[in-house]
Amino acid sequence: MDDFIRVTGARLHNLKNVSLSLPKNKLVVLTGLSGSGKSTLAFDTLHREGQRQYLESLGMVTGLVSKPAVDSITGLSPSISVDQHLTNRSPRSTVGTVTEVFTYLRLLWSRIGIRPCPGCGKDIPPSHADTAEADEDAEPGQRPCPHCGAPVPELVMGSFSFNKPAGACPACTGLGEVIRPDVRRLADDAKSVAQGAVHGWNAKYTDWILPVLHAAARHYGFTFDVDAPLGELDARQRDLLLHGVESPEFRRHFPDTAPPATVTAGRFEGVATALLRRYSDRADDPEYRERAERQGLVKQPCADCDGTRLGAAARAVTVHGLTVVEATRLPLTDLADWLGGLRERSDGDEWLLVEPVVADLEERVRRLLDVGVGYLTLGQATPSLSAGETQRLRLAALLGSGLTGVLYVLDEPTIGLHPSDTARLVDVLRRLRDLGNTVLVIEHDLDVLEAADHVVDVGPGAGRDGGRIVAEGTPEEVARTAGSPTGAYLSGRAAQPLSRGRGDAPAALVIRGARAHNLKDLTVRIPLGRLVTVTGPSGSGKSTLLLDILDRAARQRFNGAGERPGEHDGIDGWGHLGKIVTVDQEPVSRMPRSNAATYGEVFTPIRQVFAARSKGALTAGHFSFNTAGGRCERCEGAGVLSVHMHFLPAVEVRCPTCRGRRFRPEVLGVRYEGHDIAQVLAATVDEALEVFREVPAVATRLRRMADVGLGYLPLGQPAPTLSGGEAQRLKLAKELGRRTTGRTLYVLDEPTTGLHAADTARLLGVLQRLVDAGHSVIAIEHNVDVMRASDWLIDLGPVGGAGGGRVMAEGTPGEVSGMGASRTGGFLTG
Repeated sequence: MDDFIRVTGARLHNLKNVSLSLPKNKLVVLTGLSGSGKSTLAFDTLHREGQRQYLESLGMVTGLVSKPAVDSITGLSPSISVDQHLTNRSPRSTVGTVTEVFTYLRLLWSRIGIRPCPGCGKDIPPSHADTAEADEDAEPGQRPCPHCGAPVPELVMGSFSFNKPAGACPACTGLGEVIRPDVRRLADDAKSVAQGAVHGWNAKYTDWILPVLHAAARHYGFTFDVDAPLGELDARQRDLLLHGVESPEFRRHFPDTAPPATVTAGRFEGVATALLRRYSDRADDPEYRERAERQGLVKQPCADCDGTRLGAAARAVTVHGLTVVEATRLPLTDLADWLGGLRERSDGDEWLLVEPVVADLEERVRRLLDVGVGYLTLGQATPSLSAGETQRLRLAALLGSGLTGVLYVLDEPTIGLHPSDTARLVDVLRRLRDLGNTVLVIEHDLDVLEAADHVVDVGPGAGRDGGRIVAEGTPEEVARTAGSPTGAYLSGRAAQPLSRGRGDAPAALVIRGARAHNLKDLTVRIPLGRLVTVTGPSGSGKSTLLLDILDRAARQRFNGAGERPGEHDGIDGWGHLGKIVTVDQEPVSRMPRSNAATYGEVFTPIRQVFAARSKGALTAGHFSFNTAGGRCERCEGAGVLSVHMHFLPAVEVRCPTCRGRRFRPEVLGVRYEGHDIAQVLAATVDEALEVFREVPAVATRLRRMADVGLGYLPLGQPAPTLSGGEAQRLKLAKELGRRTTGRTLYVLDEPTTGLHAADTARLLGVLQRLVDAGHSVIAIEHNVDVMRASDWLIDLGPVGGAGGGRVMAEGTPGEVSGMGASRTGGFLTG
């Protein structure tokens, strides 16, 4: 049997007729500059063809999985991919639900939970009769309290599920939060309704609604002054405008008066009530919900359940003194310790009943600890997880599958990991390999590269300059290969970026008494006019310090609301700054029609260039795929059509009218430097920069995108498909184009995510130029190259979760490297 996966003639996207042989049952790492073709080779070629061949062997129709552009691939196994894109953004999804650990916890609580009787208040011991119905969908029956005889519901698994009526908090339906209108954002108190006080009402709609407001007021026997500023309205008038005639807020004024029967008679819904209704009606439309939240809806923890999602009855049940809510708030490391002590705390019959449940729980939690997420809690919502954390949760599930003969394709699993945790992740990858699987990893981390059995370096550059195999072999062989960008860093031939030695600074921001989440009453000094890195193990409190405390306080400060210390005592030194810019890894947009060109504000000047070339025949609007006129109306500018397959998922096919090019023929007939608008959207940033080098409005914006490491990115790539690191660098490029007044503090969240060492050096050059211009940069980072190049380090730890939240070291990279208490210091000397 052939021990290799052999690829011949791969030419998808920028791959240049690539042929190579990958050893089976080995840990293989694909590396190279961003945009060199690694993902195309791993996911779009190997993984897709592995899926297609497996489905074909089962006799299934494979038209839904097209064959990639490759002459042949032999020796493939069924493939499983673990990429960076979170597939479940449901607010009901948590770490506990996606890992199924919470399912086993619910079974444990339903079997041996003790709850107080709602009648007499005495503890009701568990009944073995409950276990007969302790399945997922059983409806709880009734049984008498052994003390007072009052009927109490039996405990079933659904009693502890926030996704089922039996267990969910009725006030928030198990979401843990409620949507409330923010009146200050809905309307302007300084204006009257007639002057356009209500945000979102245009003049035509306002003229139509004024008679309705007058009619409603007359129905209840008062007047509504549409010319008075909202701030001068009395409670009845404000409640009518904001909440409408059927709301509890308004009906409290007239409890005995029936609402008007029709809109003409004054049946006014209310500004906030209407927005809440539309928000609820569009529950499956994340784009609309996101827009509604910007318009004036805010999420708040549910007051009834205090954000725990569960009803009062479920929250009162304990297992050896611990409620299920308390269990979901424990870091996984502490939950593992609690589970380990259950045997000693349980009597013989009880342990006999729950031993298999606890054994499964311990195994599942242990796998999560193995992949380095022991600081997470089961109650954390999955949309709040980073790409790396999501990937490691899936890795934990794979460890328990027991499958062999599988090709696993992983996309940068070290994202978000401190260097001290990388060795444990490598052990996990090796365990998957030792089960008899081929583990193919896209990775830039040098420690992972050095641990690989086989390394493939794709390059030598990005985009059209990539797509070739520059080097392959053992890490040592790649390190010796001349012309390999990765080999230069593995061997030490390429110089690592170094600190400019600025050290401390006289001006600083000082965060006093930070105690949010796991922070232990920290006081942290951040030198200004410097490149500062905050590091530490995953979950040690870095994001809490910078994103939850510093960024939130800055927005309150610079938005004119004044600083409102919450979970910190205060922040000193704002007077040294003109503004703060926070660039996180949240998606730039969830709208598929938004792309790198539109978000980067480069598409508008490009369309203007093409409009000028049409000599007045077409306007800039004709070159937009989002508006009618020049776009293909068959697909409405999407380039694809969604075909419903009845009982199968819908399939997207290329539009037969425009053949995926989005525009009408007369629009595509206009060219600039030999390129039509569709070709420009398909071009990378670097390629477009060459085309528009003589157009300053375009070239300047494209150059900023290239400077932050996005030269390989196609201009038309949909925004939802960008990784967290790409989204962050796109935001940074956009911010760099804004005019700054005064000194700016840039707060960055792991900006090197997804970057090769050579790309990291380029990004560091951009950050150093910001500091040279008098601005300040503070970044959450685990990349050792960034740490070494920083002026100042703040190291949190010593571990993640409840055991973290302390400052372990502060100082220059040289100073921190000699501090024994710092887990980071030892990696700075290598």
